[in-house]
Amino acid sequence: MTETLIWIFAGLLAIGLYLSWTAGRLDRLHSRIDAARASLDAQLLRRASVAQELATAGVLDPAASIVLYQGAHAARQAEEEQREVAESELSEALRAVFGEVAQVEAVREAPGGEEAATELAAAVRRVPMARRFHNDSVRAARALRRHRTVRWFRLAGHAPFPLAFEMDDEPPVALADRPQ
Repeated sequence: MTETLIWIFAGLLAIGLYLSWTAGRLDRLHSRIDAARASLDAQLLRRASVAQELATAGVLDPAASIVLYQGAHAARQAEEEQREVAESELSEALRAVFGEVAQVEAVREAPGGEEAATELAAAVRRVPMARRFHNDSVRAARALRRHRTVRWFRLAGHAPFPLAFEMDDEPPVALADRPQ
């Protein structure tokens, strides 16, 4: 009888440890998602700010300045539900304005243009990386949350289901190939 109780206790302890480890892992994944989202938000804000600054610097032609400014302003002011669309539209505006190497070269030749072009190229390259890190974290948390054990024992608690950030983040060719 005592031996049976010891085995039952050992089994329950092992199950408890596994559940605790799984809940901790899920919590760490949710923390990683929060950190990745903050990084993504910072990179998106940086890209929009640099684009808006470049649009108002007077180094672009007026039509390109308006297109770039409107895209950047919309991305910075977008509500959370419309953020992915606004950021995709900013990517389209960047590709429209900097679709040709000649436009980038014209910006580089203007006073202060070299620094602005370099900063914009860096910002444009960092957005896809930040989005990939965020979406990878989301994918890992979703995979763990789909396990039966997590669902049955409600190990996710009241944490919202993680959502990926889907947007068009294809950089303009003329900016993507620039050295840092």
